Amino acid sequence: MSESVRIDKWLWATRFFKTRGIAAEACATGKLKRNGHPLKPASTVKPGDLLEIPFVEGPGVREVSVVALLEKRVGAPEAQACYEDRTKPEVYEALKLWQIAKHEAAKGRPTKRDRREIDKIHGFWDGV
Repeated sequence: MSESVRIDKWLWATRFFKTRGIAAEACATGKLKRNGHPLKPASTVKPGDLLEIPFVEGPGVREVSVVALLEKRVGAPEAQACYEDRTKPEVYEALKLWQIAKHEAAKGRPTKRDRREIDKIHGFWDGV
């Protein structure tokens, strides 16, 4: 195996991004950083590099240390063995809260069951 791999290939192979194109786009926009410096899709990654990878959906940045190199996509357990996650728990908690808030905001119109619960709370028939 080679001593370095393109960053977009590695991100795709380790399952941080669903496609290599999405990984390359994240690099091209300057969101992905190695040791604090923005990367291009053709940049190489080596074991020991510290990467800052933005979450695909939601706020926050994941901090990952490269342990091994991959060029082809493999199963999730094998992919997880190729990096060490150094992200603080507060980042994951903030992401979880953001996702819950987004889900709650996207509910839209109440269902019939929701409406009955609201009516129980507000006493719909009390005012008639």
